[in-house]
Amino acid sequence: MENKEIQQRDKIDEQFSIGQFILRIVQGFLIGGGAIIPGISGGVLCVAFGIYQPMMALISHPFKTFRTYIKMFIPIIIGVFIGFFGFAGVVNLLYNASEAVACSLFAGLVAGTIPSLFKDAGKKGITNSSRIGFVIVLFVLFGLMSFLDHVTWSEIEPNSWWFLVSGVLWGLSLIVPGLSSSSIIQYMGLYEPMTSGVKDFDFGVIIPLFAGIGLTALLLARFVNYVFNKNYSLMSHMVLGVIIASTLMIMPESYVSVIEAVVSIIGFFGGFMVVYAMDKFGDRIKKD
Repeated sequence: MENKEIQQRDKIDEQFSIGQFILRIVQGFLIGGGAIIPGISGGVLCVAFGIYQPMMALISHPFKTFRTYIKMFIPIIIGVFIGFFGFAGVVNLLYNASEAVACSLFAGLVAGTIPSLFKDAGKKGITNSSRIGFVIVLFVLFGLMSFLDHVTWSEIEPNSWWFLVSGVLWGLSLIVPGLSSSSIIQYMGLYEPMTSGVKDFDFGVIIPLFAGIGLTALLLARFVNYVFNKNYSLMSHMVLGVIIASTLMIMPESYVSVIEAVVSIIGFFGGFMVVYAMDKFGDRIKKD
């Protein structure tokens, strides 16, 4: 079985061409852009493009699989950097225009993924422990965030340490398909200064951010794989609880004008429909 998998990987490696190189750059661009846009999970895009398993194999066993996958991932990495830094500027512009509208749009993007995430979480069956885990995580985390929101959590001072934490959260969304950490980072008040730093190529932001992503991927890839394989339904529903709780917390509590409120509502439902339609389109492609 193992020899067969190695032969298949070698075959993929041998099919390397200019067209394949460009395709991988485009895929990397979408993954990098998706990583920085709330509601889009880099891990899910990796699954959709058929590179999640090779990526996890490379992260979990870098010395064993490096020669097998290096040609595949060079163009992907190039595309990821282009997409990540390019979309950071767009996100920053939205925040500068109106934080309420930006948060509503991003909350809608996250909300649009929830129907498909529920479907995916139950694909191996739904147990009572899964339901209980979802409810407990949702209400406990929402209650904790609501409490901390009135204490000091929302007053976090952006610095290298917190950008490292943001990187750790982003690393989790890379190795856990379906998990988008952006809403959590938004709630912590780090999303706008982080995207601004990335846009401006501020190495005080970029270095700790990518260090956190790399450390999480290297240290937790095997563990996350093990935990999800042991109890996929429970873990997936707990992740859903985290996503919904953090998304509720980033919704604007007030607006500066009626126009901003209306645009925010339109932004929320527009974001929801875009992601929901993308999921439906993806399902149709899989069936075909």
